[in-house]
Amino acid sequence: MQKLNLPSFHFKIKNSENKTLIFDILRKKFLVLTPEEWVRQHFVYFLLETKKYPKSLIALEKQFTINNRKKRTDILIFDKNGKHDIIVECKAPSIKITQDTFDQIARYNLALKANYLIVTNGLQHYYCKMDFENEAYIFLREIPDYN
Repeated sequence: MQKLNLPSFHFKIKNSENKTLIFDILRKKFLVLTPEEWVRQHFVYFLLETKKYPKSLIALEKQFTINNRKKRTDILIFDKNGKHDIIVECKAPSIKITQDTFDQIARYNLALKANYLIVTNGLQHYYCKMDFENEAYIFLREIPDYN
C-alpha cells in the first residue's frame, strides 16, 4: 500500500482467500484492505496515538439518516457528553479532494451538527471548525489534541 502523509503505525495484516486484510482495533475484526480502508486505519491510529482521543469516543462507519436516506460516516468522534464532535471523511489516496467532497461532509453535518469536519485522502488533510452562526467553516492547520 501507498505511503501516506500520516505517521506510520504497525498494523496487523494477513491474507485470506486471496484478499489482504487489515485488523481494525476499534471493531476488533479483520477488514478487506482497500485504499480507503488504508487511509481510515491510519487516521484512526493518528487520532488515538498522536491526538490522544480515547477509543471509546470513536465510531467507524456510523449509520445515520438524512432526507430519508441512510448514510454512513467514515469516522465519527463524540465529545465527553456524547455529542457529535468531529466527522472525518476518508477517501483513497488516488481520489482528489474537491468541493464535492466538502459538500458531502457538509450535508452529513446538517444532520449531525459536529463541531469539526475533516476530509483526508491520506496525502492531503483539511481540518475545519464549524461556524454555525455564519453557516461557514473555518480552515485550521490541524485539529486540537484531545483534552
